[in-house]
Amino acid sequence: MKLIIINGPNLNLLGKREPDVYGTSTFEDYLITLRNQFQEVTIDYFQSNIEGELIDQIQQAGFTYDGIVLNAAAYTHTSIGIGDAVKAITTPVIEVHISNTFSRESFRHQSFVSPNAKGIIIGFGLDSYRLAVESFLI
Repeated sequence: MKLIIINGPNLNLLGKREPDVYGTSTFEDYLITLRNQFQEVTIDYFQSNIEGELIDQIQQAGFTYDGIVLNAAAYTHTSIGIGDAVKAITTPVIEVHISNTFSRESFRHQSFVSPNAKGIIIGFGLDSYRLAVESFLI
């Protein structure tokens, strides 16, 4: 099985950014743990702060991977383009959020990704990614 994790803006700052919300681990450190947990799965990774680059990556992966784990971060709530990219591909997408977006500001309650995602995992910290990977193995 071949999966890709696509992370959006500011997730390159995990471990530094708002540790009370996002924790103290970097994503790169967590990715090592995740790959060790799922050695039978190839897990590729892409992160960008640029909306168009995320759309390009979704389109590129969207016909060749077995699954996409997508944390579009703030673009989840603003990007019709990312939502449309998820709708346009055949690879299933699991939308992931580290924090519980529904317990935060009201603008975070809207997602342009959710209507086209296979599923959504919200609020389990970095373990949200583990749960997403597991969902592809069921």
